[in-house]
Formats: sequence, structure tokens, C-alpha cells
Amino acid sequence: MSWLAMYLLALGLAAVGLAARSCLRSAGHREAVARRRRRRAGPDPWETLAIQVRLGELARELRTVTDDPGIYARAHHWHAVQDAYDAMLRDACRVAGLAVVDVPWRADEHTGEEERLREELELSARGWSW
Repeated sequence: MSWLAMYLLALGLAAVGLAARSCLRSAGHREAVARRRRRRAGPDPWETLAIQVRLGELARELRTVTDDPGIYARAHHWHAVQDAYDAMLRDACRVAGLAVVDVPWRADEHTGEEERLREELELSARGWSW
């Protein structure tokens, strides 16, 4: 009798193993695993650090242009640095998962002070510093 019980147990385990293998190889299971990995995977920390460093450099450059009255074509430099800073802020907001107003810019259009302040405050509230 014990041989028969062991045989049935082995048969049951084999059936469960085949069913589990079939389930693990199914497309639905692969999609669920991919969704979990995407949900868990946050922004790349090296990309975040690179953006924070670049934002810090641009903020320092903006202060330099503002404070130094001897810079040639000061207004041009200030607008160029300000536009680069705004573009990096938009990239930082995208990485942090914030909503970004992303309209195609013309040469005479710039980000408003209110939008820039909103982006900076949102990033600061999420722990960003530069």
C-alpha cells in the first residue's frame, strides 16, 4: 500500500510541476512580471545625479552672469543660460515624474517665472537639491 501512495504522490507532484512550468512560461505571467519590474524601477540614480550636477552648474553660471557687470553681451549670455537652465528643469521634472508644460519654443519665447518657480518647488519637495 505504501508503494501505491508514493506512486500517486510522485504522479501528483509531477502534474503540479508541469502545471507550474506551463504557468510560468505563459505570456500573461511574463507581462505581469514585466509590469512589476517597470513599476519598481524608478529613475536611474546616475541620471538624476547628472541632472542635479548640471542644474547646479547652470545656476552658478546664471549667478556669475548676473553678478559680473563686465561680461560682454551680458543679456545674450543671461538668456542663453536661463534657457538652458529651464530645459534642464524640464528634464528633471520628467525624471521625477512631474507634469511638464512642453511647448515648442521660438527664439523670443521663454519660460515664465511662475512656471520656473513651480518646477523648482516641486523638485525641492521631492528631495532634489542643486
